[in-house]
Amino acid sequence: MKEFEAEITDLSHDGKGVARIDGKAVFVSGALLGEQVRLRIRKRHRNFDEAEVAELLTRSPHRVEPKCRHFGQCGGCSLQHLDAEAQIAVKQRALADNFARIGKVEPQSWLPPLTDEAWGYRRKGRLSVRAVAKKGRVLVGFREESNPRFVADIDQCEVVHPALGPKIGLLAELIGTMDAAADIAQIEFAAGDDTVALVFRHLQPLSERDRAALVGFGQRHGFAIYLQPGGISSVHPLWPEQPRLAFRIPAGADAGDVELEFQPLDFVQVNAGMNRRMLARALELLDPQPADRVLDLFCGLGNFTLPLARRVAEVAGVEGEHGLVARAADNAARNGIANARFHVANLFEDQRGAEWARQPWDKLLLDPPRAGADKVLDYLPHKATQRIVYVSCHPASLARDAGILVHRHGFRLVSAGVMDMFPHTAHVESIALFER
Repeated sequence: MKEFEAEITDLSHDGKGVARIDGKAVFVSGALLGEQVRLRIRKRHRNFDEAEVAELLTRSPHRVEPKCRHFGQCGGCSLQHLDAEAQIAVKQRALADNFARIGKVEPQSWLPPLTDEAWGYRRKGRLSVRAVAKKGRVLVGFREESNPRFVADIDQCEVVHPALGPKIGLLAELIGTMDAAADIAQIEFAAGDDTVALVFRHLQPLSERDRAALVGFGQRHGFAIYLQPGGISSVHPLWPEQPRLAFRIPAGADAGDVELEFQPLDFVQVNAGMNRRMLARALELLDPQPADRVLDLFCGLGNFTLPLARRVAEVAGVEGEHGLVARAADNAARNGIANARFHVANLFEDQRGAEWARQPWDKLLLDPPRAGADKVLDYLPHKATQRIVYVSCHPASLARDAGILVHRHGFRLVSAGVMDMFPHTAHVESIALFER
């Protein structure tokens, strides 16, 4: 492939350096803003090209040595070569750019970025599995950075929960000895405070020998082992008979903790330490008062709902997945919380006729998926709602929805900031406060 010299003038949304050659954008893996590089084109497209660094001609002052020896091959991280302070600055700039470009809004003040432990933080994820005949072994890991069709050849991961991260290679060895080595497609992992669960997705029934091998692995390394022979509803424990996944979150110094039980494929925030910091900031911004009635949309297991319930008169959580709503209600009962109600509703469809949507709420908390909450904002918030806290995993949808709240509903964007939920990646998690 051809090589070119170029200056990196920006970083893309996925952490690649951006250069221009004859006016055409080139996304360069491993390059940082301000660097001069000799790049090698590896894939051409009509409107842009993809490239890799062939030679680093000038080095960014923010470049650091990646901690993981698989960085650059594994696609799980994209920014390990950028120092922590610069990573946060990139994310803050992305949020500000989206507010200005998409929402045509600007916060009155910027919140200080939230950060936590940068290594071993990932308590939830999916590892791909591939039996590779040419290598004569099984690969377990994330997808390759240069070609997502392939599984990266790794033996450890620096960002995965420390009970599992150093043992990726052992997992690969285990599967390589099984009769079903070619039939295991993926392994989901989920860590509670005391238990790490592994869910093996297998395309064919497992032999007794394979089941015994999995049980033995779980016993030796302290993992709960689940099997998934079909869809999500087919997930069931293999060992022990009744594993328990749970984590505790603070409801505030004067309100005690809340413990949430969950199933291994349930959505939980990936970063446990950041989740606690995010929850504290959300409570601070929402400023819940004893007489408040609060509506929590996209509530999941009750991550925000139940700590809020300890501080307000009433809270209602709304979520589209039946299983999560059932477990949120169970968690409320288990924690002795009687002032939280939960509703199942698809929030991407019009719910204005629902009983919970017609009621006046003093405050609103939103934590939507990447698509955002614009469908909800067609009929909410009511005039009684004076304060909204919006937790976002995608800056573009937050910016769009901020524009709706400000320009259509008359709110002010009081403050906003980023939260480093996924260190060493370009993923931007953020939080914003709106007031009337």
